[in-house]
Amino acid sequence: MAADTVFAVPVFLVVFRESLETVIIVSVLLAFLKQTLDGPNRDVKVYKALVKQVWLGVGLGLFLCLVVAGGLIGAFYTLGKDAWQTNEYNYEGAFALVASIIISIVGAALLRVGKMQEKWRVKLAKAMESPVGIGGRRNGWFKRFAEKYAMFVLPFITVLREGIEAIVFVAGVSFSAPATSVPLPVVVGLAAGAIVGYILYKGGSGAKLQYFLIASTCLLYLVGAGLFSRSVWYFENQQWNNIIGGDAAELGNGPGSYDIDKSVWHVNCCSPELNGGEGGWGIFNAILGWTNSATYGSVISYNVYWIAVMTSFGVMRYREVKGHWPFLKPKEAKAASVDGDSRPTEVQTVPNKTEA
Repeated sequence: MAADTVFAVPVFLVVFRESLETVIIVSVLLAFLKQTLDGPNRDVKVYKALVKQVWLGVGLGLFLCLVVAGGLIGAFYTLGKDAWQTNEYNYEGAFALVASIIISIVGAALLRVGKMQEKWRVKLAKAMESPVGIGGRRNGWFKRFAEKYAMFVLPFITVLREGIEAIVFVAGVSFSAPATSVPLPVVVGLAAGAIVGYILYKGGSGAKLQYFLIASTCLLYLVGAGLFSRSVWYFENQQWNNIIGGDAAELGNGPGSYDIDKSVWHVNCCSPELNGGEGGWGIFNAILGWTNSATYGSVISYNVYWIAVMTSFGVMRYREVKGHWPFLKPKEAKAASVDGDSRPTEVQTVPNKTEA
């Protein structure tokens, strides 16, 4: 039996690439929880609840992926067309943008844990024990919900996005390959991704906390920058697909597969989209956002993302050192000025000479 009838390499590369981004985020979150909540002053109840949130987000995201896949397959065979593929890049762009924003917020929080480990431990415990009420301010409910289920949202969004993308890509690749060549590479791709995640988890949970936080935050921001750039690229490529009336990826890497008016560079190889991103280009795309056909939007957005991240950390550092946000007065100065303005003026009475 020929090897290509048992093991389709493009299917393996697609599954491994899509699982890699998920296992990076899940392993970082699990290692972070073990570092902060499973130490000498461990809080077993909070630790188990947050770990459960992570795995619940993974499980629910995977379940919804299967539901969406079943719906897409049913629509394909009943309607005779792929309803997802018509606006595929819009969906992927939206998922990538949301995931990038969440990763950016989580990365900033992770980096500050080293100086406020005990404060974070108490904050997480309070967030887990307090109920999510619907009264109070309009934004209060959402804030409490986000704090209470913070470890659920990120893995859920990530698994959902990567899972749906993997299902669509595997379905496209498997149309040109025998059905017997699909199951084994899917299992091997998932296993390889799980092994990478386990290595990252063990290395992160056993490393010194501050080194782990810095390394994991840098890794998360690399993924976040790539996702932000890819989201813009997805939206622009969807517009190009609408113009040409089809999927540009079907044209390969050559002319017609990209909009030359918006192109910054294009090489007729190294594509992360074709054949599962053979040669490791799909992995570069998952971690670093690599593309062989860059647009003005994708390049500018990548740089804007890093400028925004650096500015945000500079502002947070300024507040940490000075005690107030830039261009705003310190709280002490404000309080002093308010007290000075509201203090009643003292009237000094001078004795009358005649009375004396």
